[in-house]
Amino acid sequence: MKNFDINSCELDESDGVFTLKNINTTLGFVRFNKIGEVEYIFVNPIFRKKGIAKKLLRLVRNKTQKKIKLQSQLVH
Repeated sequence: MKNFDINSCELDESDGVFTLKNINTTLGFVRFNKIGEVEYIFVNPIFRKKGIAKKLLRLVRNKTQKKIKLQSQLVH
């Protein structure tokens, strides 16, 4: 993955979810609410350490215009 270019990824946006993918797989996604709380974030292990989580969080911040806050984990 030396020649990975995050800018060549496709971005899908649906209600409260941003998904980054390439032609083969999902690279990562983030689920969030309108007040900027991140409910869930995932980056495919093959593509970690390449700035994908930062890009996803930046997209949330720009979309909500709120400071990012991670939701507390629910324990059953």
